[in-house]
Order: sequence, then C-alpha cells, then structure tokens
Amino acid sequence: MRYGHFDDEAREYVITTPHTPYPWINYLGSEQFFSLLSHQAGGYSFYRDAKMRRLTRYRYNNIPADAGGRYLYVNDGGDVWTPSWLPVKADLDHFEARHGLGYSTITGERGGVRVETLFFVPVGENAEVQKVTVTNTSDSYKSLTLFSFVEFCLWNAQDDQTNYQRNLSIGEVEVEQESPHGSAIYHRTEYRERRDHYAVFAVNTQAEGFDTDRDTFVGAYNSLGEAAVPLKGESANSVASGWYPIGSHSVAVSLAPGESRELVYVLGYVENPDEEKWADEAKQVVNKERAHALLSRFATSEQTDAAFAALKDYWTDLLSTYSVSSNDEKLDRMVNIWNQYQCMVTFNMSRSASFFETGIGRGMGFRDSNQDLLGFVHLIPERARERIIDIASTQFADGSAYHQYQPLTKRGNNDIGSGFNDDPLWLIAGTAAYIKETGDFSILDEPVPFDNEPGSEVPLFEHLTRSFEFTVTHRGPHGLPLIGRADWNDCLNLNCFSTTPGESFQTTENQAGGVAESTFIAAQFVLYGEQYAELAARRGLADVADRARGHVAEMRDALLTDGWDGSWFLRAYDYYGNPIGTDAHDEGKIWIEPQGFAVMAGVGVGEGPQDTDAPAIKALDSVNEMLATDHGMVLQYPAYTTYQVHMGEVSTYPPGYKENGGIFCHNNPWVIIAETVVGRGARAFDYYKRITPAYREDISDVHRLEPYVYAQMIAGKEAVRHGEAKNSWLTGTAAWNFVTVSQYLLGVRPEYDGLVVDPQIGPDVPSFTVTRVARGATYEITVTNSGTDGSRGRLVVDGTPVEGNLVPYAPAGSTVRVDVTL
Repeated sequence: MRYGHFDDEAREYVITTPHTPYPWINYLGSEQFFSLLSHQAGGYSFYRDAKMRRLTRYRYNNIPADAGGRYLYVNDGGDVWTPSWLPVKADLDHFEARHGLGYSTITGERGGVRVETLFFVPVGENAEVQKVTVTNTSDSYKSLTLFSFVEFCLWNAQDDQTNYQRNLSIGEVEVEQESPHGSAIYHRTEYRERRDHYAVFAVNTQAEGFDTDRDTFVGAYNSLGEAAVPLKGESANSVASGWYPIGSHSVAVSLAPGESRELVYVLGYVENPDEEKWADEAKQVVNKERAHALLSRFATSEQTDAAFAALKDYWTDLLSTYSVSSNDEKLDRMVNIWNQYQCMVTFNMSRSASFFETGIGRGMGFRDSNQDLLGFVHLIPERARERIIDIASTQFADGSAYHQYQPLTKRGNNDIGSGFNDDPLWLIAGTAAYIKETGDFSILDEPVPFDNEPGSEVPLFEHLTRSFEFTVTHRGPHGLPLIGRADWNDCLNLNCFSTTPGESFQTTENQAGGVAESTFIAAQFVLYGEQYAELAARRGLADVADRARGHVAEMRDALLTDGWDGSWFLRAYDYYGNPIGTDAHDEGKIWIEPQGFAVMAGVGVGEGPQDTDAPAIKALDSVNEMLATDHGMVLQYPAYTTYQVHMGEVSTYPPGYKENGGIFCHNNPWVIIAETVVGRGARAFDYYKRITPAYREDISDVHRLEPYVYAQMIAGKEAVRHGEAKNSWLTGTAAWNFVTVSQYLLGVRPEYDGLVVDPQIGPDVPSFTVTRVARGATYEITVTNSGTDGSRGRLVVDGTPVEGNLVPYAPAGSTVRVDVTL
C-alpha cells in the first residue's frame, strides 16, 4: 500500500494523505540553521545545536505522536481548520505534502479555500521562511482570518523540559506590531542577562493582532486542536510574562472568487555582539537592526521566490557530481536524489536530532561523523575537511577519543565519555576518503590539538598515527583488538556486567578487563591500517609504512586463525576469553559485522566466486543461509531469548529488534560490498534492493516509515512485526549505502591517482551510464553489463583500450569518456 508517490522530475516525494503510518518528515537547512518538518507541519527549529540553541518546542513521546510544530489556523466564517490537518484534524477536501531537497510544501483545501505553504531555509540564512498562498477556489467572496502559531523553546532544550520552577517565570517577549516590514514578535528569554541571541517570528504585512502567551491562545485545558483564539476568530493581544511564550499573528484575508494572496512568515535566529545588544541606554529594548535586515530580505514574495530558486539551484549543482542513468528508475532516483540528500542530512545532524532522537542526549559522533563523511565528501569537500579537523580535535593524546562532541562548542561530551575502541580507526577512514576525493594531502600537515587543548597541536598525520598505534597497543590474548566499552556495536558490552536498573551499558565498566576482544575491530584494522600505511608511504615514510603493513599482516593472520569458526568469522571473545558468535552456541551463532567487514578488507578472499574453500565465500554463504531475509540481513541469528549479563545491552532487546537479531541496515552494505569484492554482483544488488526504501514503497503499510530515506533498523525474522522499520533518517546506512551503490555496484570510486571503474551489479541492470565529476574533470562512464558472476570490466578510455581498472585523473575542465564491457 502506498501513501504517495515519487515525482522524480521535481525531485520530490508527494504525500497524498495526512494519514501515513507514522509522521513522514523532511529536514530544512544545510548550513547552520535547521528545521525538522513533518508532512503535518510538526517538528522544530534550531541553530547549530538542537540541545543548546533550540528555537521552538516539540513534544516527544506524546499522543498524538506528532505534537507541536508551526501551525496556520484558518477561520472561515467560524469554520476553523488547519491545512496541515493537524492539529485541528478537520476533514480536508484536498491534502498534499511535497518533501523536496531542503524544502517542503503542505497544501490543504476546505470549503472553497486552498492554502499552500512553502517551507524552506534559504542558503546563507539563519531562518525558516514560510511562503503562504491563500486561494479562493469557490464561487463566493471569502473573508478569512489566519492565525499563525509557533511555541518558543527557552533555548536549552533539556532545561526547558525539566526546570519548570525557573522557566515558568523567565519567559520574555517584545512585540513590534509596526515593524519596518510588517509585524514581528521577538523571543528574548534570558537575553537581559546571559544570552547574546534572540528569535524573531514575523509576517510581511500589518497583522490585525497578536498573541505571545500560550495559555491565552490555547485556553485552559484545551489542546492545540481546539485553541481558543482561532475559534473565537480574534487575537487577544496577549504579552507573555513567564509561563509559555509563543508567537502568533492574526491576518485578515479577503478574496474574490479565484483570487489569491501571498504572505511570508519568517522564523529567524539573531545574534548581537555584547556591545550591540541594546537599542537604548537603559538596556530594556532589544537591538533589532540585524532582525530588520533579515526580514528585509524576505519582505516580498518576489524576494522569497528568488531565494527559493537559489536553493533549488544549489541542490542541482551539488547533485551534478555523481549521477546514473539506467533502466531501473528506483535505482536512479535513490542514487541521483534521495541517497545523496540523506547523506547531507546525516553529515549535518550525525545522530542527534530526528523524530527518534530528541537532540538532547547525543551530539556529533566521532565514529558516526567519520562514516558520514564517506557519503558526503564528494558534495562539499571543504566542509568535509573542516569536519575532519573538528573530529580530530576531540581525540586524546593516547589515540582514543570522546565518543561524541557537542556541535555548538566542538568539545567532547563527558556524559558519554570514551572507551569505544573502534573510534580511533574511523578517523583514518574519513581522512583517507577526503584525500582520495580531493588530492589535498596538505590536510595531513594541519595543526590539530588533542582534547581541544591549546598548545597541544600536532599535524593531523600524527593523530592518524596515534589512532593506528592505539589498536596496536590494545590487543588481547589472541592478538585481536580489545573491545573496550564496545566496538561499532554499542550494545556489545563485554566489560559492563550490569544488574542495576537504569545503569548505562555504554558508560559502565563493572569488571575492568584486558581480555575481551573484537573481530570487527580486527577487520577494521586490516582495512584502515592498510590505508594508514599507504598514506605513510606517500609521505615518504617507508619505514613507518612497512611497520604498519607488518601489523596489518599479523591482524589478518589472527582473524583467519583465532577469529575463524570454520564457516564464518567469530564475533568476539568475552571477558572470560570464550568465543562469541560460534556454531557451538544455541543462540547468537553468527553475527553479520565481521563477515562483511573482513571480506571488504580482503581477508580470505581466495580466487573468486567459484573458490568455495575460500573463507570469504564460506562466510558470505553462511550469511545468505542464516541471516538473509526478504527485508534485509539480520544482525545475528538466532537472537537471544534471555539476558546475557556478560554481553550487555545486545541481549536486552526482544528477539528480532535492534541489535538482537534486528535488520540493522547500517551493516548490510558491508556484506553487499563484500559480495562485489568476491565478484557476485547479482547477489549484491539483490541485497541492496531489500533494504533500499524506493524498492519498499509498495509495502509502506509494513515498513511504516518514509519510503524515500533509509531507516536504521527493520524488525528481523524473529520479531513480532517482521519488516517494520524504526529510526529513519539519521543512520550510517545513508553514507554506507551510497558508497556501496556508487563505488561498488555501479563501481566508480576515487583513489589517490585516479578513478577505479569496477562495476559489479548483476544482470538486472544490463547497461547504465555514470557521470562523475572528480577534481574538476567530468567522466562519462558507459557500462555494458553481462551480469556474469566474477566478470570484471574491460575499459576503453577516450577510444583507447587500457589495462586494469584505473582511469587516471584528467585536468580540471576536461571530459573523459570511458566505455566498460563486462
């Protein structure tokens, strides 16, 4: 069952009913100001940090699920409704929500009145702009009143939800009914004392009235769906003093049949230097110069339309870096539009703010952000460079790192701490991907501090060395890396031993040990240790490179001996030195992570798809037999049915959910890449389609979440609701699946000296053309594909056959034509 459809030409997903199985959202903004927006106008806005600079409130864990947003009430002669359906829930004659790249439109029609609102964050602005078009579709004259609504958050979203004894007394606003560009409301809570920022909510016309006090606007004991002021049809002109500050303007609209009127609302964030905070000597009136300048840029519909056009052009330019044209429209739309778009969102948000993450508990992940770079670096390399420096600056001198840092301060998050032993190696992964994309080796010489401590700066390459050496010096009895608090799987907590309710599995170590080991980190070390060695060699450090490759070879051997269970790779060794992920156990026999990552790293690959004795083939065949389902590959099988205190959180989930036998989509791409490594493109592409949202659109009633972006998790085969997704948008699946499809299935990936062209996608896509811009040159790569397992492409570059699969980088501005035959 579908609830809408893709509009590929417009690069939009069109939702045709408000009654989707779950709120389907979009993200507005790609720089510093962001908004989360559901198809029912729910969500919230923030500047840089969803915890510390939140402009508007949103209520998670609520009934209904999507409670709070930016609403527009229509009072049409006493008939009160909302074009977004929520919160009033009056029946609509027509509803449509279009989610595009950095913008959304929501259209509702009732009783001969059509209201369309375009929401977007303009490029270069710290504001959400809402352009409202009201049209009289009836044969009669219409006299309406519109009531806007936003509820201001008191900036610190965590304190806002907890410290009511203070917060209900500090709310302050200013109202400017006759601003230079209409009417404006200013949220200035704590501005008198400690803050240099305020929010403005304005409309580009003279409002009939306003409200800034929530209790007055909504009414005692009412919900937003029965708000008193819209029902009465007249603003109360309330001024908040403490309690709950809001922003609402009432605008009268009179329309002849067929006539339309346009309004522009702006929700903005403004900072003033301390010496420029006030407009008067008594320090009572906020300096509004910067706010007026912001509002002046959207004072007319024409200005707003121009800013929207610039946003669309911005995305057209970004998406021109990589595109594909094939016989599979679902493949094309994911590669050309939605997967790359989601990569931008995960780069900006990490895992901090979605409809499943409140934006309060998590910041930017060290591991997460490095992986997000992999799918983003081709879009805006200079921002990737900045992010790498930010991440590396939170590393400790011993090579370990804070697991997360706050985006506003760029300081490590002590609430989460460190000790996740896979973290250091991801810095090598992100840095290597950036250099392959750009050729900018100078980043390795960039001075970067440890723990953001001034005076501790060393070249970035030294940070990579500390990352590499941390794993070398933290190995256990089998020569495999110690797991620490956890590895990539945050829920595999082999030193926690928690029996206390509420105790954090990730930050608690009740039995310190130097025994518990991770085969995943071992595979990671083989892959990224080799990349570190290559960077060392290219810096002329032959001895360093040789030593590093020696350690990599040792780890490769350890994986094939003490990390091997006969038909697949073990997952770990526990605190007592016993194996996890072995056929000897009734539950948790086989885990997905090392099967994919080890083969990605080239461990045990053998001579190709027919080499059935090769460990890689055995491991991948075991995955297909035991982990694969129609909805993707589960994380381990069988799932755990009892709490395994020596393993931690992984066994606390019901069977089939999350890390306990769920389809954790993030690691499915590792197996897909692994299948291309051994030359089995058909199986790789089949796996790809099982978790990719565009291919799941027809089962939206089962999947439930957005059919245009990846989810973190899909319920596994032992779950009650197998195939149901959770945690959409903010997942490493976005970056990894773009790497998978663009670099391995379609087979065009940047290396240090050129593009490797090595497609492996099977017979379902008999031909396709990839257009790839790399280092200023354009490569037009046309593939004729037999789909035969093990077949590798033969390349003709600009009419000349070449040996191998490397196409050297061409001068910027040139066009290179590559013909590939499999």
